[in-house]
Amino acid sequence: MHTVLLIACKNEERTIGALLPEAKKYVKDIVVLDGRSSDSSAKIARESGVEVVADAGRGKGAALRRAFEERDGDVFVTMDADGSHDPKDIPALMRPILEGQADLVIGSRLRGGSEEFVGDLEKTIRVVGSLIITYAINKRFGAQITDSQNGFRAIRAETARKLKLNSNSTTIEQEMLAKTLKIGGRVVEVPSHENARSFGRSHIRLLRDWPKYLWSLMIDLV
Repeated sequence: MHTVLLIACKNEERTIGALLPEAKKYVKDIVVLDGRSSDSSAKIARESGVEVVADAGRGKGAALRRAFEERDGDVFVTMDADGSHDPKDIPALMRPILEGQADLVIGSRLRGGSEEFVGDLEKTIRVVGSLIITYAINKRFGAQITDSQNGFRAIRAETARKLKLNSNSTTIEQEMLAKTLKIGGRVVEVPSHENARSFGRSHIRLLRDWPKYLWSLMIDLV
């Protein structure tokens, strides 16, 4: 199967250069979806020999939706460029799909552990919010998912195109999960350890973004 690795990136010049050589060990077709970085992220990625596509300025979700629609391939793997996702987990994400056991595979931080789950009040609130959203999705669709939010995942290209995704932001992850379950898709989780960010802060802002997650959840559960 032809696998395409989609790496969402915005101002991650300190990590993207080390990430790409490791990712190339597992996937040859790599596309960096650059969120109009103001630093050297895009330049470093191009010098590493991978394709860089500038998003339309609408967000991570919009960039992924566009890639799902336009890219040839059988499987899409998505990950972030901030160093929190370990490329060594890519084969484990792909395996259930390659073996015909899943349509969507999520790297579960609840099963693999996370260095980002603790540290301050905002992180704690984010974890609680994630658990509530995951519970709501499980309750609605009779699933047993532990991590609805992790962007480190693999999905069949055919499935991704069936979902008719709408999210422009990071709510794309919960929408992808809910809609896969809604159409009867098979969802599997594999343990995936999340590393702490080496530099910078998450692009998610609690006060600014929580209404998006709530609104997206309400729509996705219908």
